[in-house]
Amino acid sequence: MNDKVKLPNELEALMQSILRWSPQHPYSRQRLLDEFVNPPVGLKKRKTYPQDWSSYNAAQTREKIIMMFILDELLDNIPFCERKSVGRKGIPRRDQIFYMVLQTYNVKSSRRCIADIELCRQLGFISKTSHFNTVLKCLNNPENIAYLKHLIMVAGLPLVDVEDSFAVDSSGFSTSQFDRWFDVRFDKDKKKEIRRFRKAHIIIGTKTNIITAANVTEGYSGDSPEFAELIRNTGNLFSIKEVSADKAYSSRNNLEIVSNAGGVAFIPFKSNATGRPQGPWIWRQMFDFFKYNRAAFDQHYHKRSNVETTFHMLKMKFDKRVRSKNPVGQENEILAKCLTHNLCVLVQEAFELGINIDFEKCAKIPIAHE
Repeated sequence: MNDKVKLPNELEALMQSILRWSPQHPYSRQRLLDEFVNPPVGLKKRKTYPQDWSSYNAAQTREKIIMMFILDELLDNIPFCERKSVGRKGIPRRDQIFYMVLQTYNVKSSRRCIADIELCRQLGFISKTSHFNTVLKCLNNPENIAYLKHLIMVAGLPLVDVEDSFAVDSSGFSTSQFDRWFDVRFDKDKKKEIRRFRKAHIIIGTKTNIITAANVTEGYSGDSPEFAELIRNTGNLFSIKEVSADKAYSSRNNLEIVSNAGGVAFIPFKSNATGRPQGPWIWRQMFDFFKYNRAAFDQHYHKRSNVETTFHMLKMKFDKRVRSKNPVGQENEILAKCLTHNLCVLVQEAFELGINIDFEKCAKIPIAHE
């Protein structure tokens, strides 16, 4: 045992149970102590991080133009399908992506983003300035869903060496549609007319708030079923050390998924949970860690607040509602918000961390969502 760590009797019993349940697992007794308990158990003084105002001001004042250059470089390294499907003459896929990102960034109607589209054409980012109705057709194109998901993933490649802790959550985006009054009137579970909404499920890096994977579902779908895909897509590009999520994701299967990816899941246990493994050993290990070493557990779990910050950034900057009425358009619109957010994060980190934005590796990564 590490001599620097003085453990209470309860934690010593926990470590003995961990050793008994999994003597060969990479997260053994000593490694768990070194990484998640050391320094000694107890509340740490909360760290404060002063704002680098010079870098922040430089990033914000140049964000839009730098974002266009980053998007242009990113799209140059994506193997797009040659088939053109929007409009009579056909619009290249990269142009469609540019249209959606510009409209999302401006938070304006398709008519009002045409001026920016024309500027992009003059700068050589896109091939033509289309009619504003074409922008709406791009949003309603179901083929763009796979490309937007892929772009969200690979946009985080410059931060692969920065991020190893992640947080998962979901949040709703309201629409302009309501449930039928007939359904509301005769459904006992609905006391008033309810606005329909779509739910975004995301996983983010807790240091930079980069979105590493995203899915969009119906408003009332569950959170936990989306967890496995988010972890798998993130693990394809990033090295996962730990994942934080709320009780909605608490299950033996989800803990095992993170463990198999090489990380530790800090997910609080529900009040009726027991330590019986009934399958994966990690359930018993984390249950004892949660029960007997709550202070250390919470220090890692509270990184989850960063995903709440990410949703706040998305909604305050790019609007908390979607304009599209078509379900496909709504999904594309939310995914475009996530992609635009990632591009803005890259601009910020280029100034603050001095990262080298290079997307050459993107060409070697297949479109995983086709």
